[in-house]
Amino acid sequence: MARSIASAQQRIRICSPVLTSGPVLGTLAEVVDHGKVDVAGVYDATQMDQVQRQWGEQPTASWKTAAFRGIITAAKFGSKRSTPYAVGSVHDFMHAKIVVADDYVYAGSFNLSHSGEQNAENVVQIENHAVAEICTAYIDRVAATYGGRPLVG
Repeated sequence: MARSIASAQQRIRICSPVLTSGPVLGTLAEVVDHGKVDVAGVYDATQMDQVQRQWGEQPTASWKTAAFRGIITAAKFGSKRSTPYAVGSVHDFMHAKIVVADDYVYAGSFNLSHSGEQNAENVVQIENHAVAEICTAYIDRVAATYGGRPLVG
């Protein structure tokens, strides 16, 4: 996925509970810094708050905090505030997992996380303009619901 993100020329959309995978986070930060690709998305704010606290306790992870904050600020990501996990509590976290890079769509059980790189996860890669358009519209609607870039039109 990081390669597709790096080679995107038009658009990138991220819909993921967390964004902690070093290769994806670093590549996305570079793309956002260049400012040539339309980047937007949505993540689960409650889960990422916890992740950022963990990063703060690890000196080698400080670059991730800076990269993540730069991405969500420059690209105007939406952030769903969910109920912290507890046995018997409401499970209302943002759990959709879709990445769009130009006309490539990645969807499945994967997390864009360090753990997700090593887990036995399922990912389907689809190269289809119409499917990418549908997924982009979906991610944009979800992101707009949670404070992302307003929908146009």
